[in-house]
Amino acid sequence: MFYKKKFTKIILFLAFLLILFSVDVVKAQTSNHTTFNVSESFDLSGRSQVDSVLVKTKQNIYFYIEEDWWNSQSFQSQNDILSNLDNLSDEFNTNIYPVLTSIFGSEWKPGVDGDNKIAVFFHSMKPGIGGYFNSADEYLKLQIPKSNEREMVYISTEHLNSFNRLKILLSHEFTHLIEFNQKERISGSQEEVWLNEAIADYAVTVLGYNDKYSGSNLEKRVKDFLEKPTDSLTEWQETKYDYAINSAFFHYLVDHYGINILSDSLESKLAGIESINESLLKNGYEEDFGEIYTNWTIATVLNNCSLDIKYCYLNKNLTNLRISPTLNFLPLSGNSSLSVINVIKNWSANWQKIIGGNGDLKLEFESSPWLRFSIPYIVIDKNNGYKVNFLYLDKNGKGSVEIKSFGSQYSSITIIPSLQTKTSGFDGFEFTYPYTIKATISGIVSEDEQVTIQKLLEQISLLKKQLADLQLQVNSQGSNSGSCTISSNLYLGIKNSQVNCLQQFLGKEGGIIYPEGLITGYFGSLTRSAVIRFQEKYMSEILLPVGLSSGTGFVGSSTRQKINQLILNGQ
Repeated sequence: MFYKKKFTKIILFLAFLLILFSVDVVKAQTSNHTTFNVSESFDLSGRSQVDSVLVKTKQNIYFYIEEDWWNSQSFQSQNDILSNLDNLSDEFNTNIYPVLTSIFGSEWKPGVDGDNKIAVFFHSMKPGIGGYFNSADEYLKLQIPKSNEREMVYISTEHLNSFNRLKILLSHEFTHLIEFNQKERISGSQEEVWLNEAIADYAVTVLGYNDKYSGSNLEKRVKDFLEKPTDSLTEWQETKYDYAINSAFFHYLVDHYGINILSDSLESKLAGIESINESLLKNGYEEDFGEIYTNWTIATVLNNCSLDIKYCYLNKNLTNLRISPTLNFLPLSGNSSLSVINVIKNWSANWQKIIGGNGDLKLEFESSPWLRFSIPYIVIDKNNGYKVNFLYLDKNGKGSVEIKSFGSQYSSITIIPSLQTKTSGFDGFEFTYPYTIKATISGIVSEDEQVTIQKLLEQISLLKKQLADLQLQVNSQGSNSGSCTISSNLYLGIKNSQVNCLQQFLGKEGGIIYPEGLITGYFGSLTRSAVIRFQEKYMSEILLPVGLSSGTGFVGSSTRQKINQLILNGQ
């Protein structure tokens, strides 16, 4: 009996201590003055910690502001900010929270801090940074020392005077809180950044903030997308173009397949493209991510529901969204051809439009055989009618199509290659891969034109002979000098023996690097293009170590080193 009473007293005492400890934790969490750990890469001054003051406590939110910044504001400015925060809290309670949690699920509640409220901390951030979420805050300091141990998001003080901007930023960052709880904590999966950001960005449309298009976040995204539509969907570098292409694609995706595709992906143990494919199957759709992406690349240039509903946007604010393909011209008469050599990343697309010519057109495509391309093409006739077809590649990475009566019956063809080889593991820079498009036309030539062409061919033949003689002299000089190496920087516009050596080397690298193969000693545009292709072929050794993702055409130290290594190895 004694031991039982004593044990009961011990239990009650421990419970009392636990309650006191919990009260102390809540007091610490809601202290008027708190020092927060922040992201050095986002903070305006590169700080790792910032002192804050609690300026307002509302039903579901604590609002903290950088203390020095807050104290520097005038009395009137502080009152205006507090009024904006009152409005923001009301918007959060009546719209943001109930709508987003009903669709995507709840944030961790009461969370790591045992408090149902979330914290919003405003501090000075670098230009272009609206806000962020740090998943480290969801862990104890014992696990991650820099954790703030609470459900919180960060927003730039730059936007405290704009209620419209504040509600957009809060809804975006709050979605990240939901994503962490649903994906990482409950499903036990680590989502890829590009998809996390896409869902958070689309939340703004879910809440109706993009209904009025003029001045909206969506209008800004469309403008940025039209500026650079060839950006990769899955390569995330935190640029405005990353957000833009995600917005353009996911508005199309949800238009046609519903918001459940996004919400169900949060419940999946899979990540990225694989989680979207699982959601599509769950919702009864036969198309996979790749097919939808391909249809989207067609919709971005056509955006015409009358042809096929899958080739248009359904959002009323995007009915006029169309990109302008890169134009390529063929001569209006005679036989002619053109080649387009380009590079592409996974889950990016190029739009190449060919016009001109008069005859039978042959369109050829070539790339590495192990790459997976989707290549739709759109033929437009003289009556502005559209026809969508697909170019398929063989096991060697080659394919071709023929269009009869091009120029007379058909006015243009737009080819849209997109690379779809990689489907997971998107966590940094993506490699670029080259491809070639060649258009050849067998034209209808009049007698007068035949005479002119014959004269031109004779002149070309003479020039080729002269060029061959010159090439023979140059090659002879090169062979007499033995193997050469590159010892100085080379760039567009210079002419010397080092350029001669560079061109000899590039010529031995194969037709895809330097198809012209000219050895003149002059560093012209053809040589520069060859250098770019060479740099991107050996990107991991030449470009990535110096922070570049595409070739420059400048032969500097890292490029020289790789060239000389290959020369010395006899390659």
